Amino acid sequence: MASFSHLLAFCLLSFTISALTVQAFTGTYGINYGRIADNIPPPESVVTLLKAAKIKNIRIYDADHSVLKAFKNSGIEIVVGIGNEFLRDMSVYEDKAMMWVKENVQPFLPDTHIRGIAVGNEILGRGDAELSEVLLGAVKNVYSVINRLDLTNVIQISSPHSQGVFANSFPPSSCVFKEDVMQYMKPLLEFFSQIDSPFFINAYPFLAYISDPQHIDLNYALFESNPGIFDQKTNLHYDNMFDAQIDAAYAALAAAGFEKTEVIVSETGWASNGDPNEVGATIENAKKYNRNLRKRLAKKKGTPLKPKIPVKAYVFALFNENLKPGPTSERNFGLFKADGSISYDIGFTGLKPSSASSSIMSFKVLHAMGVMVLRISKLERLTPWC
Repeated sequence: MASFSHLLAFCLLSFTISALTVQAFTGTYGINYGRIADNIPPPESVVTLLKAAKIKNIRIYDADHSVLKAFKNSGIEIVVGIGNEFLRDMSVYEDKAMMWVKENVQPFLPDTHIRGIAVGNEILGRGDAELSEVLLGAVKNVYSVINRLDLTNVIQISSPHSQGVFANSFPPSSCVFKEDVMQYMKPLLEFFSQIDSPFFINAYPFLAYISDPQHIDLNYALFESNPGIFDQKTNLHYDNMFDAQIDAAYAALAAAGFEKTEVIVSETGWASNGDPNEVGATIENAKKYNRNLRKRLAKKKGTPLKPKIPVKAYVFALFNENLKPGPTSERNFGLFKADGSISYDIGFTGLKPSSASSSIMSFKVLHAMGVMVLRISKLERLTPWC
C-alpha cells in the first residue's frame, strides 16, 4: 500500500511538472514592453491590448510586480529581466539570486507565465571589464537557484547581447566574436550549451543603416525589393539585412564551437523619429520595416544558413518611451502610442479600426473586447497569428 501511495505521489508530481513545462517562446513573434515613460497605460490595459493584437510573447526589463500581477491568467509568455546593477552581488552570493527569484518569480507561478529570465542586458562588448567578469557567475547562480526550486522545466535562462560582441558581420559567414569578448563569451556559451539555452542577440538593421547610409541600400534594410547580397563563402543570397545579421550570429557561434546553439532575436525595430543625423528614422520607414518583419516572422521560416530553424524575434518596442535618455530615436520605437492607438498600421487585424479614416482603437473598446475574451471557456485559447 505504501509503495502504491509513493507511486501515486510521484505520478501526480510528474503530471504537475509536465503541465507547467512549456516552450519559452510561443510561435515566432514577441514584443519588448519597456516602461521608461510617464504617459503609458497601466499593465491591465496592456494585457487587453496584447490580446487584441494576438501577441503571445513579451519581454520586460525587470520583474515589476504590478506587471506580473496584471498578466496573471493572461496566457501570455513573459521573459523577465535582472538588471545589470544586480549582477555583481549575484555572482558572489547565491543567496542574493535566491532572494531575487523568491521575491520576483516564484510567487507569481504558475498563473503568470514567466518562461524566461534574462540575466543582464548587453553586458559583453561594451568595454566594462568588471561587469563582463561577473556575468557568468551571476548566470550560474541564477540557474542554480532555478534548479534548486525545480523550475528548470519552466524557466529558461539567457543573456541578451548587442552587435558589439562581433568583430565584423559582413559577409555573414565571416562573422566572429571580438578577441577581447571571447574570454568571457566562450565559457558563457559553454554553460548555456550545457543547459540548452539559446543565444539572444539584439539585431538592428536600423542602427547599421544610420551608421553608413551612403553604402547600405535602404530597401535591403527594410525588407523591400533590392538586389541583395551574395556570400561567396557559403554561396547564399540574402535579400534583407535582418536575415544576414542572424546568420552572422550563427557563423560566430560556429567559429567558437557552438554550431548547434539556436539564435533568438531579443530586440529588433525601427525608429519612427530621430535626430537630424539619424537618417532613415521616419514613420514611413518604421511602418515598412515592422510590417515586413511581421510578415516575415509569420511565415515561420528560417534563414538562408539555417532554413529549418524558424526565426523568433521580440520587436522593440510596444510603446514610445518618453523618458528614455539618448538620441531622439530611443524614444520613438513604439508600435503603439500612449493612448493605445496604433502608431502606424502594420497589419494587426485584431486592431483594425471600424472606420478607414481612423487609426485609433481606444482602450475602452479594447477593454470591451477583453471582457468578451474572458467569457470564453478556460479550455479555449485565442489562436495567435504566428
